[in-house]
Amino acid sequence: MAKGELTQRSLILEYFKAHPDRDIPHEEVVPWATTEYLQRCGKPFRDPDRFIRSLGQEGHLRKIRKGVYRYESEHVRVRVLQDFDGATKSLILERDGYRCMVCGRGKAEGVELQVDHVMPKDKGGPATVDNGQTLCAQHNFQKKNYECTEFGARLFKKLRATAVRLDDQNMISFCDEVLSVFDRHGKH
Repeated sequence: MAKGELTQRSLILEYFKAHPDRDIPHEEVVPWATTEYLQRCGKPFRDPDRFIRSLGQEGHLRKIRKGVYRYESEHVRVRVLQDFDGATKSLILERDGYRCMVCGRGKAEGVELQVDHVMPKDKGGPATVDNGQTLCAQHNFQKKNYECTEFGARLFKKLRATAVRLDDQNMISFCDEVLSVFDRHGKH
């Protein structure tokens, strides 16, 4: 790509930079970006929401609340986000038995498996085997949409349901104890 060439990412950032220090919801920037990109490039804009989120994760924008971001030039702090390389992904998949750590499904059940950061990369989570886990596409998506505590509670509820189905009293007791901690702290 030539220097100064318009990209979908640069167009989103252009809008935020033109409106600094203001809370901007997706509903404001997305229609502008899709129309502007089509006019300038003659092509449709693909998934502008994803570009906004990634600019926030990388430190170019500050997330105010869900779907609302702000550009503050004096507070931009670009972070290098670590992605898993192929070898690390393979080690994590092998360690986890090529199964989702939430539901236990794998390729044999026809689900897409993904390698996920336990501590999110946008919060400084490294791309290491110890910080990786195998999730099916469904649970990886759900994790992104829930706070970790909500996701954790959901994980233990599913585990408990499986234990009930298998009549595993030790696991039922364990899950009940863990879920009571979530209850005491109002985290699910």
